[in-house]
Amino acid sequence: METKLTLKLDQAIIQRAKQYAEEHNRSVSKLVEDYFRNLIVNRKDKTHYSPLVEELSGVITPDDINNSDYTSYLEAKYE
Repeated sequence: METKLTLKLDQAIIQRAKQYAEEHNRSVSKLVEDYFRNLIVNRKDKTHYSPLVEELSGVITPDDINNSDYTSYLEAKYE
């Protein structure tokens, strides 16, 4: 169930938050919700990751990293 919440914040912070949200295709409400969720979960369980990390988890496997052309390129570049 969603409930409306009114916050009083510095106007400059609000503008920067709106810009950040737009750049990342998210709403300010979603950013605040994710932040609060992260605070609450991290308090209970120190192994919790941010919603974005959880969403991306499993997309790349260790085999993908070890066998990628990009890995080879980086290894050659920084030898």
